[in-house]
Amino acid sequence: VQLQASGGGLVQPGGSLRLSCAASGFTLDDYAIGWFRQAPGKEREGVSCISKSGGTTYYADSVKGRFTISRDNAKNTVYLQMNSLEPEDTAVYYCAAGRTGSSASYYCTISNRRDYWGQGTQVTVSS
Repeated sequence: VQLQASGGGLVQPGGSLRLSCAASGFTLDDYAIGWFRQAPGKEREGVSCISKSGGTTYYADSVKGRFTISRDNAKNTVYLQMNSLEPEDTAVYYCAAGRTGSSASYYCTISNRRDYWGQGTQVTVSS
């Protein structure tokens, strides 16, 4: 039973990456999913979350209009499409799953329900 985060890498400012969070050993249908990031010397922050139904999404102000979260329950995977990347987006990105029916906003900003964590994938934005 695990979450596998992938898709990170080195990209120039203005570039794009798509992160994937794939579940094995359990199905994501009953889970809200969040992407969180931690930069060196900073606290982990919620970047984007999606409710278990996919009906609600949440984005931190710093990524609104640039990042898009989506889920494909048939593939048991959640994606984070990151466009117009900036050096400030450099961090280790983690996905987490919580078995909750809460809204995406609540899951990202208030809830501490994290049943599973992915291992993290490094995103570096630099010229």
